[in-house]
Amino acid sequence: MADKTPSKFKGTTDGSREDRLKAALKANLARRKSQSRERAQSDGETNNTPGNSGQDKDA
Repeated sequence: MADKTPSKFKGTTDGSREDRLKAALKANLARRKSQSRERAQSDGETNNTPGNSGQDKDA
């Protein structure tokens, strides 16, 4: 009664769970990198207008 985990979830499922988590983490990281690249590219396009370097020249 102390062990609440069903027996069908014991054993080799820990390895497959770990594999699923690794795959999900890898996919999430790839998606976030892609989003970051898109944001940087779109920010670069909006700030690259002639005469606007995105920095104060007086500072």
